[in-house]
Amino acid sequence: MPETGPRRRLLVLAICCMSLLIVSLDNTVLNVALPSMRNELGASVAGMQWTLDAYTLVLASLLMLAGSTADRIGRRRVFKAGLVLFTLGSLLCSLAPTLESLVVFRMVQAVGGAMLNPVAMSIITNTFTEPRERARAIGVWGGVVGISMAAGPVIGGLLVDSVGWRSIFWINLPVGLAALLLTIRYVPESRAPKPRRADPVGQLLVIALLGSLTYAIIEVPSAGWTSPLILGCAGTAVLALAGLLLYEPRRAEPLIDLRFFHSAPFSGATVLAVCAFAALSGFLFLNTLYLQDVRGLSALRAGLFMLPMAAMTFVCAPLSGRLVGSRGPRLSLLVAGVTMAGSGLLFAAFEAESSDTLMFTGYVLFGLGFGMVNAPITNTAVSGMPRAQAGVAAAVASTSRQIGGTLGVAVIGAVLAAGVQSAPSYTAGFVEASRPAWWIITGCGLAVLVAGALTSGPWAQETARRTAARLAEVPADDRAPSSSHA
Repeated sequence: MPETGPRRRLLVLAICCMSLLIVSLDNTVLNVALPSMRNELGASVAGMQWTLDAYTLVLASLLMLAGSTADRIGRRRVFKAGLVLFTLGSLLCSLAPTLESLVVFRMVQAVGGAMLNPVAMSIITNTFTEPRERARAIGVWGGVVGISMAAGPVIGGLLVDSVGWRSIFWINLPVGLAALLLTIRYVPESRAPKPRRADPVGQLLVIALLGSLTYAIIEVPSAGWTSPLILGCAGTAVLALAGLLLYEPRRAEPLIDLRFFHSAPFSGATVLAVCAFAALSGFLFLNTLYLQDVRGLSALRAGLFMLPMAAMTFVCAPLSGRLVGSRGPRLSLLVAGVTMAGSGLLFAAFEAESSDTLMFTGYVLFGLGFGMVNAPITNTAVSGMPRAQAGVAAAVASTSRQIGGTLGVAVIGAVLAAGVQSAPSYTAGFVEASRPAWWIITGCGLAVLVAGALTSGPWAQETARRTAARLAEVPADDRAPSSSHA
């Protein structure tokens, strides 16, 4: 790829961040609109879960395919196609007449979104070739993810109350079109020197695993654990996982190179992404429903109520990016684990809903933790990996985020639905029914703490070096940089 000047590189970074903004924002902006959508479209708790999980599930299933395809046929080409499809899907969502059509159009959105995140990261990795400059660019990227994820409830609340829930999809149209025009004008084309071949069997196994697992979790409260449908989905998930573990290592160029997971930091980044984003999606899902359905707040007031969380993420995400670039990921991860677990514990053990002061403290702690966790996930996932396969390595981290978001909504929603079913009424039983869900979120925070501590020390870095040596298909200086403090 030809060298570009500093201003051109910054512009490319800004364009990539624009695409990330709309894809990540769409994950959370919908949460605050759920009660309005439920009232208009007649959705159940499971129906609300599907409006969120149809999007994240398709994203998670296709991200690795999109990353490897972009490495093969051209990153700018796939990126442009993703922008077109995502913008079109957003327009269709805003016009959806039924819940079923909305779920389908959300899947169209997600197909486009899958072409954006890992491809944009790959473009960044290949645009910023100097290690320190690239680390700063990745820090900015991680900051945008955190900011957009946390700002969703505030933006969504403002739009739902002022215009209506359909307007949350309109904001993607001008941003998507602007990003498309700027991509055509300024983003250079690039490909991997030795791109991977397509792996249709691996792709189908990934879709079968994630789809069957998510469906079983969401539908189990209504269908029951012994339902043939639930048992069939669980069996499909187990067989698909076994198929991946047996089939992928035998391929010369697999969809998922399991050798990556010999690196403790890379494996840790995967665990961190799943746990952190499961906690975030569960946190937003529970709070949005509680504030609007139980406390009776409007969508805007509910969004503003969670503003302390958004503000802390806004402040801490770029701070964490700079901290990771200068000192490595360890401190950010430890702070994130302690504060996210502490936030969940306030709700699980001390009934934070009963006191505005405790709720405010819980929101501040969670926003701080989530703001600190995202940049080290991104940095760790790509550090030490061959730059020629940047799309695949970045896609694994992005996939882990989406899997976490999907499982968070599925598990938390299923636990909530099961608890509410045995309560005298939805609103009366909501707080007690959500208690086990808050313990799950607390556990996710503790998992971030433990995984962060175990996979950011000297031993972990040694496993990363050994893995990079085994993966070395390109010169060592052509790998993505690994922080000396990471």
